[in-house]
Amino acid sequence: MNTQKYFIYARKSTDDTSRQVRSIDDQLAEVRELATRNNLQIVEIFVERQTAKTPGRPVFNEMLSRIEEGEANGIIAWHPDRLARNSLDGGRIIYLVDTGKIVDLRFPTYKFDATAQGKFMLSVMFGQSKYYVDNLSENIKRGQRQKLKNGIWPQWAPLGYLNDRSTKTIVPDANKAPLVKKMFEMYATGDYTLSQVREIVVNLGLRGKLEKPPSVSKVQYALRNPIYHGIIRFNEELYEGMHEPLISKTLFDKCQEVMERKSHWKKSKHKDFLYRGAIRCGECGCQITMEVQKGHQYLRCTKKKGACSQSYMREEKLAAQVSEQIRRVAISDEWAELFFEEIKRAQAEEYAATQKHQEKLRQDITLCDLRQSRLMNAFLDRVISEEEYKQTKNQIILEKKQIQENIVSFAGIEQGWLELFKRFVTLANKATYIASEGDETTQWQFFKKVGSNLTLRDGNLLWVPKGVWQSVMDKEVLKQSEEEAQKKGGRKAAKRVLNSIERRERDSNPRYGEFPVRRFSKPLHSAALPSLQNIYL
Repeated sequence: MNTQKYFIYARKSTDDTSRQVRSIDDQLAEVRELATRNNLQIVEIFVERQTAKTPGRPVFNEMLSRIEEGEANGIIAWHPDRLARNSLDGGRIIYLVDTGKIVDLRFPTYKFDATAQGKFMLSVMFGQSKYYVDNLSENIKRGQRQKLKNGIWPQWAPLGYLNDRSTKTIVPDANKAPLVKKMFEMYATGDYTLSQVREIVVNLGLRGKLEKPPSVSKVQYALRNPIYHGIIRFNEELYEGMHEPLISKTLFDKCQEVMERKSHWKKSKHKDFLYRGAIRCGECGCQITMEVQKGHQYLRCTKKKGACSQSYMREEKLAAQVSEQIRRVAISDEWAELFFEEIKRAQAEEYAATQKHQEKLRQDITLCDLRQSRLMNAFLDRVISEEEYKQTKNQIILEKKQIQENIVSFAGIEQGWLELFKRFVTLANKATYIASEGDETTQWQFFKKVGSNLTLRDGNLLWVPKGVWQSVMDKEVLKQSEEEAQKKGGRKAAKRVLNSIERRERDSNPRYGEFPVRRFSKPLHSAALPSLQNIYL
């Protein structure tokens, strides 16, 4: 009878049964049959679910430690690669054989002899197992590199995407992608913390891998991941992705800016008064604050710079003045209709003017491709280092992505300022209704978009119209336009008002706002739009 004592060791790399040639149960069945057939004494069975590619398996280390203590002097496993796939663990087993701590190794698929030739063959088996792992790793890395060059994400799909097995790419998840986009849009406003964003999207139904709610760190990681605007970042290198972006690069960059400057959000300890912090004293320049006296809200100067003769003012009086000032910027229905006709004609002219600039952008993309090709040749010829190659390539990729987005959005931007002006006319047309029917909050929000440099002096609200709103209030231009309308017709009158806006903004010392300096001669850049955007956004 064999008096040697054996440990049984069974291992697989993952819990995913679809990726294992032999499951734990299969291995145990075969080694138990071997032990029964040879009447081997089993002390204990060790089962482990961890890769043997790197040292550090806790169950395996425990088994060898107990062998060193003399609890057993043999091991039964399905195959030598179950014991070791790295040189350290394999060498440790051979050393225990050399010192006599292990006197026998049994495998259903391989016969071991504790001789010089047997130990040599065992080391060959361990080396072969390590070669298999290393070769598999190289093949996987090579496949990943090729996928990345083709713009394909090589791993599990990120939050908001699904792996498409037919095309081997990632596609937007119909249920999760809109929530991921909303996550970016919310955070870009700067009004939400990461925890608040996470709570809202989770309540709306966003789930991550294995249908578990994403953690705050996962939300932050997603907000920093450029894959959502079409750029793949892998091992700190950027690649052009062929997948469908969920957001624009502009929105992504806005989120990064918010994340950089955002600190812990703190709620103001002050009582929430409607007009506080937006108006200055017309005498000393200090802020106008608000306080409650005898059940009424009053505005007063803070007088932080010293003595000031300005007295208190009831909130109701300021609200009445705000309503009256709004009426001054109202546009009648007749004038609104004339503006709409002129805008329609201008849109046709603007579209023709953008075609040349779009062609220039397409040439810039071709130039980026040429620069990237030359950069690759310089790297292959060892003219530049790998670090210089990656850094320059990343810059070219981002530049190309920005140009591609400009091509897509340029036509919309060029037509956009006219669309913004159309919405401005619509809003100005509603000014009378807002002044008479809107509540104080609605009126104040509207008025802050119309006026700037708000001051309060001797009970009167003083202000300067923003940009294009000055033209609405320009009595001289309106008077001349009305006279021309009576003589030559309304269409020319509307055109005159639009031209007067353009002439004012060409002034070498413009007095009002940031309204675009050109209407039709050259394509309008998006940076020239904030004045109109601030009107209604």
